[in-house]
Amino acid sequence: MMLANLGSRTKSILLAGSLASSILSPLSWAQEYTNQKMSDHGPFSAASKVSSTQANTAPTSGNWDAREGMFYQRNWGVDIAGVRRVSSGYMLEFRYRVVDADKAKVLNAETVKPYLIDEATGAVLAVPAMENIGELRQSVVPDNGRIYFIIFGNPGKLVKPGNRVSIVIGKFRVDGLVVN
Repeated sequence: MMLANLGSRTKSILLAGSLASSILSPLSWAQEYTNQKMSDHGPFSAASKVSSTQANTAPTSGNWDAREGMFYQRNWGVDIAGVRRVSSGYMLEFRYRVVDADKAKVLNAETVKPYLIDEATGAVLAVPAMENIGELRQSVVPDNGRIYFIIFGNPGKLVKPGNRVSIVIGKFRVDGLVVN
């Protein structure tokens, strides 16, 4: 079917459907991450709080250790899930699980603009804003135990799998994450 023959409304619906499928498909990734955490450290407690014996490591980075994972849990209230390519590599998804909603509010604040920095090239990638949808990030009040995401544009597939990136959201910064 030729896109030129479709109406503006139909094109918008197709674009929204395509975008939704690229955002929703990573839900399986979140499930894999949760299953990995459960097999490594036992099931999450009913309150979804991480105990000190559950020191986490980011699954996407070879240079993370338990202290770094605990640093982000204690200071920012999040467990870093990692960064992976979505939408055929034209976008990058940063995921994190909230363990302390009060501390994690800054990550979801609408007034703070997140950026992804490719450590190899220094390229700074921003969150794209769609005309009818808005920014491709969640900006709701965080809940403990939920997994949240931020989508960054990756024009020309500049950031490749295996590249190390940094995530900056206001004063929050994570360095050395490896893109899957």
